[in-house]
Amino acid sequence: MDGGGTLVLGWGNPARRDDGLGPAFAEGVAGLALPAVAAESPYQLEVEYAAEVARYERVLFADADRSGPAPFWVRRLAPASIAPSFSSHSIAPGAVLALARDLFGAAPEAWLLGIRGYEFEDFREGLSPAARTNLDAALAYAARTLGSGVLEEYPEGLRDAAAHNPAAACER
Repeated sequence: MDGGGTLVLGWGNPARRDDGLGPAFAEGVAGLALPAVAAESPYQLEVEYAAEVARYERVLFADADRSGPAPFWVRRLAPASIAPSFSSHSIAPGAVLALARDLFGAAPEAWLLGIRGYEFEDFREGLSPAARTNLDAALAYAARTLGSGVLEEYPEGLRDAAAHNPAAACER
Protein backbone atom coordinates (compact mmCIF):
# COMPACT_ATOMS: atom_id res chain seq x y z
CA MET A 1 0.00 0.00 0.00
CA ASP A 2 2.59 2.55 -1.09
CA GLY A 3 1.87 6.23 -0.60
CA GLY A 4 -1.38 6.07 1.30
CA GLY A 5 -3.55 4.40 3.84
CA THR A 6 -3.06 3.67 7.50
CA LEU A 7 -0.77 1.18 9.20
CA VAL A 8 -1.69 -0.05 12.68
CA LEU A 9 1.24 -1.49 14.64
CA GLY A 10 0.11 -3.17 17.85
CA TRP A 11 3.02 -4.68 19.73
CA GLY A 12 3.44 -6.65 22.93
CA ASN A 13 3.75 -10.09 24.43
CA PRO A 14 0.48 -12.06 24.51
CA ALA A 15 2.10 -14.59 26.87
CA ARG A 16 2.20 -11.90 29.59
CA ARG A 17 -1.55 -11.39 30.03
CA ASP A 18 -2.47 -7.74 29.39
CA ASP A 19 0.83 -7.04 27.64
CA GLY A 20 -0.97 -8.67 24.71
CA LEU A 21 -3.31 -5.68 24.32
CA GLY A 22 -1.29 -4.25 21.42
CA PRO A 23 -1.42 -7.41 19.30
CA ALA A 24 -5.07 -7.98 20.25
CA PHE A 25 -5.86 -4.45 19.08
CA ALA A 26 -4.06 -4.97 15.75
CA GLU A 27 -5.86 -8.28 15.22
CA GLY A 28 -9.19 -6.63 16.07
CA VAL A 29 -8.53 -3.81 13.60
CA ALA A 30 -7.62 -6.37 10.91
CA GLY A 31 -10.94 -8.09 11.62
CA LEU A 32 -12.79 -4.84 10.90
CA ALA A 33 -11.61 -5.13 7.27
CA LEU A 34 -11.48 -1.35 6.84
CA PRO A 35 -10.44 -0.15 3.39
CA ALA A 36 -6.89 1.23 3.16
CA VAL A 37 -6.03 0.03 6.70
CA ALA A 38 -3.33 -2.59 7.32
CA ALA A 39 -2.52 -4.04 10.73
CA GLU A 40 0.52 -5.86 12.06
CA SER A 41 1.25 -7.24 15.51
CA PRO A 42 4.96 -7.70 16.20
CA TYR A 43 6.33 -8.86 19.52
CA GLN A 44 8.37 -5.63 19.70
CA LEU A 45 9.15 -2.64 17.50
CA GLU A 46 12.42 -2.91 15.62
CA VAL A 47 14.37 -0.61 13.31
CA GLU A 48 13.10 -2.51 10.26
CA TYR A 49 9.64 -1.05 10.83
CA ALA A 50 10.92 2.35 9.68
CA ALA A 51 10.76 1.12 6.07
CA GLU A 52 7.23 -0.17 6.57
CA VAL A 53 6.05 3.02 8.30
CA ALA A 54 7.53 5.10 5.43
CA ARG A 55 5.10 3.46 2.99
CA TYR A 56 1.99 4.86 4.71
CA GLU A 57 0.26 8.20 5.01
CA ARG A 58 -0.70 7.53 8.63
CA VAL A 59 0.45 5.17 11.38
CA LEU A 60 -1.21 4.24 14.67
CA PHE A 61 1.09 2.61 17.22
CA ALA A 62 -0.79 0.66 19.92
CA ASP A 63 0.46 -0.90 23.14
CA ALA A 64 -0.66 -1.83 26.63
CA ASP A 65 -0.36 0.90 29.25
CA ARG A 66 0.22 0.06 32.92
CA SER A 67 -0.83 3.38 34.43
CA GLY A 68 -2.81 5.53 32.00
CA PRO A 69 -6.49 6.29 32.13
CA ALA A 70 -9.04 3.60 31.37
CA PRO A 71 -10.18 2.57 28.92
CA PHE A 72 -7.46 4.04 26.64
CA TRP A 73 -5.80 7.24 25.43
CA VAL A 74 -4.63 8.51 22.05
CA ARG A 75 -2.08 11.24 21.35
CA ARG A 76 -0.26 12.62 18.31
CA LEU A 77 3.27 11.34 18.06
CA ALA A 78 6.35 13.10 16.69
CA PRO A 79 9.70 11.66 15.67
CA ALA A 80 12.04 11.35 18.63
CA SER A 81 15.79 11.19 18.83
CA ILE A 82 17.24 7.74 18.85
CA ALA A 83 19.05 6.93 22.07
CA PRO A 84 22.32 5.06 21.68
CA SER A 85 21.85 1.34 22.27
CA PHE A 86 23.83 -1.85 22.03
CA SER A 87 20.94 -3.47 20.16
CA SER A 88 18.62 -2.64 17.30
CA HIS A 89 15.77 -4.48 18.98
CA SER A 90 12.80 -2.91 20.70
CA ILE A 91 12.95 0.79 19.89
CA ALA A 92 10.35 3.39 20.79
CA PRO A 93 7.64 4.46 18.31
CA GLY A 94 9.08 7.98 18.06
CA ALA A 95 12.45 6.49 17.10
CA VAL A 96 10.80 4.42 14.35
CA LEU A 97 9.31 7.67 13.01
CA ALA A 98 12.70 9.41 13.17
CA LEU A 99 14.28 6.58 11.16
CA ALA A 100 11.47 6.72 8.59
CA ARG A 101 12.11 10.45 8.23
CA ASP A 102 15.91 10.27 8.20
CA LEU A 103 16.32 7.19 5.99
CA PHE A 104 13.33 7.41 3.67
CA GLY A 105 12.26 11.07 3.78
CA ALA A 106 8.84 10.02 5.07
CA ALA A 107 6.74 11.93 7.59
CA PRO A 108 3.49 10.04 8.10
CA GLU A 109 0.85 11.41 10.44
CA ALA A 110 1.51 9.41 13.61
CA TRP A 111 -0.50 8.52 16.68
CA LEU A 112 0.15 6.54 19.86
CA LEU A 113 -2.66 4.61 21.54
CA GLY A 114 -2.26 3.21 25.05
CA ILE A 115 -4.83 0.69 26.25
CA ARG A 116 -5.04 0.35 30.02
CA GLY A 117 -3.99 -3.06 31.23
CA TYR A 118 -3.84 -4.47 34.76
CA GLU A 119 -2.21 -7.91 34.83
CA PHE A 120 1.33 -8.15 33.43
CA GLU A 121 3.19 -10.47 35.78
CA ASP A 122 1.59 -13.83 34.97
CA PHE A 123 3.16 -15.99 32.28
CA ARG A 124 -0.02 -17.04 30.56
CA GLU A 125 -2.06 -15.97 27.58
CA GLY A 126 -5.38 -14.20 27.71
CA LEU A 127 -6.40 -10.71 28.67
CA SER A 128 -7.87 -9.89 32.06
CA PRO A 129 -11.61 -9.12 31.97
CA ALA A 130 -11.01 -5.41 32.66
CA ALA A 131 -8.40 -5.20 29.89
CA ARG A 132 -10.78 -6.94 27.47
CA THR A 133 -13.40 -4.27 28.22
CA ASN A 134 -10.82 -1.54 27.54
CA LEU A 135 -9.80 -3.26 24.30
CA ASP A 136 -13.42 -3.29 23.13
CA ALA A 137 -13.64 0.47 23.75
CA ALA A 138 -10.40 1.06 21.82
CA LEU A 139 -11.69 -1.03 18.91
CA ALA A 140 -14.93 0.99 18.81
CA TYR A 141 -12.77 4.14 18.61
CA ALA A 142 -10.73 2.55 15.81
CA ALA A 143 -13.82 1.56 13.81
CA ARG A 144 -15.10 5.13 13.99
CA THR A 145 -11.86 7.04 13.39
CA LEU A 146 -9.93 4.72 11.09
CA GLY A 147 -13.10 4.16 9.09
CA SER A 148 -13.44 7.92 8.52
CA GLY A 149 -9.69 8.46 8.08
CA VAL A 150 -9.63 11.12 10.80
CA LEU A 151 -7.94 10.18 14.06
CA GLU A 152 -8.38 12.35 17.14
CA GLU A 153 -6.94 12.65 20.61
CA TYR A 154 -8.79 10.85 23.38
CA PRO A 155 -9.72 11.67 26.06
CA GLU A 156 -9.70 15.42 25.64
CA GLY A 157 -7.82 17.28 28.36
CA LEU A 158 -5.45 14.42 29.16
CA ARG A 159 -2.60 16.45 27.69
CA ASP A 160 -2.85 18.78 30.69
CA ALA A 161 -2.63 16.01 33.25
CA ALA A 162 0.79 16.35 34.87
CA ALA A 163 0.70 12.84 36.33
CA HIS A 164 0.56 11.10 32.94
CA ASN A 165 3.32 11.08 30.32
CA PRO A 166 1.89 9.51 27.14
CA ALA A 167 5.24 9.54 25.36
CA ALA A 168 6.75 7.13 27.91
CA ALA A 169 3.69 5.24 29.14
CA CYS A 170 3.94 2.39 26.65
CA GLU A 171 7.67 1.94 26.82
CA ARG A 172 9.12 -0.96 28.70
